Amino acid sequence: MMIRVQSRLRAGKPLPAYRRIQQAVEKRIESGELKPGEQVESERELARIHGVSLMTARHALKEMEREGRVECRRGAGTFVALPKIHFNKLVSFSEHVAGRGFLPHSRVLEASAGRADDEISAHLGLVPGAELFKLERLRQADAQPFAIETCYVSAEQFPGLLARSLERRSLFRTLEDEYGVRLAYADEDLDATGADPRTARLLGVPRGAPLLRIRQILYSTDGKPIAYTLGLYRSDRHSLSIRRFR
Repeated sequence: MMIRVQSRLRAGKPLPAYRRIQQAVEKRIESGELKPGEQVESERELARIHGVSLMTARHALKEMEREGRVECRRGAGTFVALPKIHFNKLVSFSEHVAGRGFLPHSRVLEASAGRADDEISAHLGLVPGAELFKLERLRQADAQPFAIETCYVSAEQFPGLLARSLERRSLFRTLEDEYGVRLAYADEDLDATGADPRTARLLGVPRGAPLLRIRQILYSTDGKPIAYTLGLYRSDRHSLSIRRFR
């Protein structure tokens, strides 16, 4: 039995040295020993600690930077990157955050019922003055503020929605699981804006700081508009990748 085990070990492919460095640094990040914004050892220090060449240590950090785990600043060093959300697929904020290894949380700023104005009525295909639910939330990842999202849905179509716990649960998941809605796609308009005093305070940014503003209409599989959302996102913690064809 011992011979078989040793044979397997000898037959296995050793982990490349740069990957061993990556795993060691990532383990410290995941355990909380290294927090976002904190400095990682220099290439020279990592080479000494792990007994590898300077080139190998440099390659490890470059790979981690490419994956968005660390940020290399010329003349300053390497730092644990702040978490970033990438908008490439129609998933909820909670799913985005959890999929990147962070803990999602929402703080409900407002949950109220009211009457739809002409603009929101048009977006949702409702008659003007139809009853709406408004849900405004501060979106967080690992206790860091990322965005403010204000969502409007038909009160008639989603009775009791505001009574649901939406601080840790995805709104997408709630609509699908509890109301039987199958989500299909979203139309979005994107532009830039500056943070007003309230938004700046909630997001922890200077007044007038650049924000990504996204207006989204969410549709079900039968082509009906389900929700209208206005989102204000910290531009330093979000990125949008676009592929263009000629």
